[in-house]
Amino acid sequence: MNKRFQGKVAVITGAAQGIGRRVAERMAAEGGRLLLVDRSELIHELADELVGVAEVLTLTADLEQFAECQRVMAAALERFGRLDILINNVGGTIWAKPFEHYQEREIEAEVRRSLFPTLWCCHAALAPMIEQGSGAIVNVSSVATRGIHRVPYGAAKGGVNALTACLAFETAERGIRVNATAPGGTEAPPRRIPRNSAEPSEQEKVWYQQIVDQSLDSSLMKRYGSIDEQVEAILFLASDAASYITGITLPVAGGDLG
Repeated sequence: MNKRFQGKVAVITGAAQGIGRRVAERMAAEGGRLLLVDRSELIHELADELVGVAEVLTLTADLEQFAECQRVMAAALERFGRLDILINNVGGTIWAKPFEHYQEREIEAEVRRSLFPTLWCCHAALAPMIEQGSGAIVNVSSVATRGIHRVPYGAAKGGVNALTACLAFETAERGIRVNATAPGGTEAPPRRIPRNSAEPSEQEKVWYQQIVDQSLDSSLMKRYGSIDEQVEAILFLASDAASYITGITLPVAGGDLG
């Protein structure tokens, strides 16, 4: 097994399920020392699974809150003494419907979920990375910045793309790289804790299927990707193999550029 992350300290957010969980598993196998955070208690199961594989600390936190992001980075420094990598994976569509059907509270909730955790965690990670003179940040965005029935989510991820580019400009000369991946449609097991606990109506199922159809149509490969295909891009950008890459948002969507 490649040991790209031997001895490096990484914070991975949204690590209890899906892409974040697989990033954690792979980075642990490649020698990383990890702080894994999620709002769900499921995150602690992953710590149990990685016993003997890597040094792992798990925390529950609501990363939509500025102070919680500060607490997480402080915990990483207290436990490991440094911070080399930040993977911002928190986010995801809560509702899927034409924009005129969104309520005010839903629009605000989408932006809080898919922009602010990345914004706050980048801010919290900067001080130790600047002091070290090194660091790699990978933000997980989305090609849904061009797509249907997810306008608030797309707007939030557009903010992630802008944050990535602007922060890369500010920090490159201080040894910090900031990049993003933009996943397209991705095959994943059912979420153990759904983003939206309400059972979708028949109309909402139709709207969601229209997202699936549009995603497949926009992809040159005409298929969904796998979790591992998404994770490979994230790990590459986080690794020293990408040492001359910063300020990009890399679509991982079978040719859909978002």
